Amino acid sequence: MSGVVDGNDLGHHGDVEVGAGLVDLAVNVRQAPLPDWLAEPILASLSRLDAYPDGTVARAAIAARHGRDPDEVLLTAGAAQAFTLLAQGLRDSRRPVVVHPQFTEPEAALLAAGHRVGRVLLPEPFTLDPAAVPDDADLVLLGNPTNPTSVAHPAHAVVSLARPGRVLVVDEAFADTVPGEPHSLAARRDLPGLVVVRSLTKTWALAGLRVGYLLAAPELVRRLAAVQPLWPVSTPALAAAAACATPAAVAAEEQIAHELTARREHLLAALRQLPEAVVAGTPASSFVLLKVADGLGVRSRLRDAGYAVRRADTFPGLGPDWLRVAVRDERTTDAFVAALTAVIR
Repeated sequence: MSGVVDGNDLGHHGDVEVGAGLVDLAVNVRQAPLPDWLAEPILASLSRLDAYPDGTVARAAIAARHGRDPDEVLLTAGAAQAFTLLAQGLRDSRRPVVVHPQFTEPEAALLAAGHRVGRVLLPEPFTLDPAAVPDDADLVLLGNPTNPTSVAHPAHAVVSLARPGRVLVVDEAFADTVPGEPHSLAARRDLPGLVVVRSLTKTWALAGLRVGYLLAAPELVRRLAAVQPLWPVSTPALAAAAACATPAAVAAEEQIAHELTARREHLLAALRQLPEAVVAGTPASSFVLLKVADGLGVRSRLRDAGYAVRRADTFPGLGPDWLRVAVRDERTTDAFVAALTAVIR
């Protein structure tokens, strides 16, 4: 999706920030080689490319992971495809509302499908205020934890938005970056109209494979599947989805989340020594949102110094002084903060 809406380039994403020779702090994908238990089934699947993809095994594995039935799982070509399916499958929505700042693809997909989209703009520190969402909104979309703010909304606050006659879409692409996933609603089967969107891209570095899924009531899954292209998820992507849903993979994911938390705290501690860079809210995920004077100029000078960060003025509710920075290892963080200090002062 693309297009500038109310001054925000909804089609701008972090991958376009990255260039040859730059340290990538713009893309929220973990930088690590695939573990053998993930690489091997993907490679083995290449011998089965003569057959059409069959998602039965992957769907069952994902359902088991979240304590749900397979008919409550819809596999998608990346989590982003889920938003296109929602926009197309729910064309009868009368008042869709997107809670911003957040990932721009949900609004872009709704606009492309002809919806008139309402916005709820959360002020700093970007925590969810359920009362700000109009009572008559029949389709509500928000992220948790939210890209780009890294804020994790309490589960009870998100739950309060669910009601009969409303579809509540929660983008949990970064839920697995939080140890224990305390804010996730993926296992909730009791909430009317709930759709949870998940991604395998971030933690497992599978951005190029395009694999994600959504969880919802069976009737809603069928409705969204009806507007999905045939065989949307490739055989290698299905192999990855099944592998990432095993108990061993979930345990490894939890360990990675703990390591990420320590690395994020290291970054935050370093940034606290730089008063010119203000961290938004309470970061909970694999990135932080910074506010600096002359943000776009700072971003340009960081590129000259060898670092790519994500401009955040393309997110509704944010302006040119906001920058998103991915959490990396301690050595990379220390070098980045030194460069940031130099270009700010």
